[in-house]
Amino acid sequence: MLGIIAAVLIVLWLLGFFAFHITGAFIHVALVLGLILLVLHFVRGSAASA
Repeated sequence: MLGIIAAVLIVLWLLGFFAFHITGAFIHVALVLGLILLVLHFVRGSAASA
């Protein structure tokens, strides 16, 4: 019984470990893309108004 509980907890821990790493990487990629788009918006906006 304890072996099954331990196995389930280990599997859940591994799933959470990989899910958070994937989500963390996605959040960082989205943040970098957002910053690039924001910079491009300001660069194009200032160039268009000048």
